[in-house]
Amino acid sequence: MEPKQRFLRSQRVQISYWDWGNEDAPPLVLVHGGRDHARSWERIAEAFRADYHVVAPDLRGHGDSEWTPGSAYGLPDNALDVVRVIEEIGAPARVLAHSYGGSVSLVAAGTYPEHFSALAVLEGTHSLNPEREDSMGPHWLRTWGDRVRGYEDSVPRVYPDLRAAEERMLEANPRLPADFVPSLAGYASKPVDGGYIWKYDFWVNGRTSMEIRREELPRFWEAVECPVLLVFARETRPNQRPDAEKFFRDARSVRIDDAGHWIHHDQPEALLAELRPFFAEAVRS
Repeated sequence: MEPKQRFLRSQRVQISYWDWGNEDAPPLVLVHGGRDHARSWERIAEAFRADYHVVAPDLRGHGDSEWTPGSAYGLPDNALDVVRVIEEIGAPARVLAHSYGGSVSLVAAGTYPEHFSALAVLEGTHSLNPEREDSMGPHWLRTWGDRVRGYEDSVPRVYPDLRAAEERMLEANPRLPADFVPSLAGYASKPVDGGYIWKYDFWVNGRTSMEIRREELPRFWEAVECPVLLVFARETRPNQRPDAEKFFRDARSVRIDDAGHWIHHDQPEALLAELRPFFAEAVRS
């Protein structure tokens, strides 16, 4: 059965989410990474739909969710959207999140710990913002402002057909299953004159002028109350924090072999072998 697309509003932004049914089961929320979309979780959702009420939102500015004026795409903005989704389907929820979605979900779990019964994060212990070299002030704001204002002249790349978009995805991750690439590219793109462009708003790269900084993230991690599973690829990116486990009250880390940043695409069975017992055992008291 195909999932059903539903919508809700969070902070006046319309958020799209996909629902795989089984509403009487415990909720499981899947949160995608930056410049991705909810349907990238399709195969993981199918694996869990018999045991959980699985939903996957498109983060603001991604997939079929609304774009925001300016660049209101920071960790706090997205964290409140994830909380809103959990409230819609029932809290507390188990949450599985990837990359930037992992960073978002960790902030949400530290801020609203009662909404989370378990949290698994794939390669999400990072922030795209560097450490502050100085305190917030004119210099820092101008540096950010000059960068984000440059997006006003950006023009999206137009792919002549979906096959070209698929090839770009394979270029970014050669491990992608060939039979899954058409679906990934199809949901990630939209038609325009001359071909297709990616759905996500380029301004998501700007985040926000008041973004949570890298050195500030452990404050949120220390406030997370539910069990946490930190999943890293053996070929993890250098911006990850493999030592992040020490900041949590109840956390453990695992590494998946023969996988890059997109662990859920590269090694789905190995990942599921870690997730199934974690979600089954991690019941919030």
